[in-house]
Amino acid sequence: MPPIPGSGLAKGLAVTLRTMTKKTVTAQYPDVQPDLPPRSRGVIALFEENCTVCMLCARECPDWCIYIDSHKETVPAAVPGGRERSRNVLDRFAIDFSLCMYCGICIEVCPFDALFWSPEFEYAETDILELTHERDKLRDWMWTVPEPPALDPAAEEPKEIAAARKTADKLRTQREQEAAEREAAEQSAAAQKAAGQEAADREGTQEGQE
Repeated sequence: MPPIPGSGLAKGLAVTLRTMTKKTVTAQYPDVQPDLPPRSRGVIALFEENCTVCMLCARECPDWCIYIDSHKETVPAAVPGGRERSRNVLDRFAIDFSLCMYCGICIEVCPFDALFWSPEFEYAETDILELTHERDKLRDWMWTVPEPPALDPAAEEPKEIAAARKTADKLRTQREQEAAEREAAEQSAAAQKAAGQEAADREGTQEGQE
């Protein structure tokens, strides 16, 4: 069936009439911050303690906007006669947000959960060179990262949490056993002491009667 002439114009006018009857709402930014979706892609935050300087994020970045510098330090042996080990120490972690296209590949490939999306978006600069933010700024943005959404009550418990709970339960059981054994030993020692004192009193009484 061919379209009725003027139907498109009628639909457009209908939309106009509907919007004319609605109250206009003005976003009072920056006095009132906008309500952003939980998964907003604002900036990339760095949790420095989890970074092992594996360079995976820098290698996988399609824009080459991540700059990482590090050096190696020797860690003394944990036990006498053990072998010394070396570890990477992070010196610089910077992201050039003038090149970043917010694809999130660096966050996805990070095997140690050191990078997170932050909804922070107020980081404009007057000079494009100042859009390269160092690790101190990236660390400050870490505190704006929202908490992860709650798990589905019917979902399977993550393996990390299950392992941690198993270890905690094992340590708690071990401590309870040690406390029970210590209490039993104290009670046994007290009973032996009481029995020895009673025997000594009995012998003293017998000697007094003789």
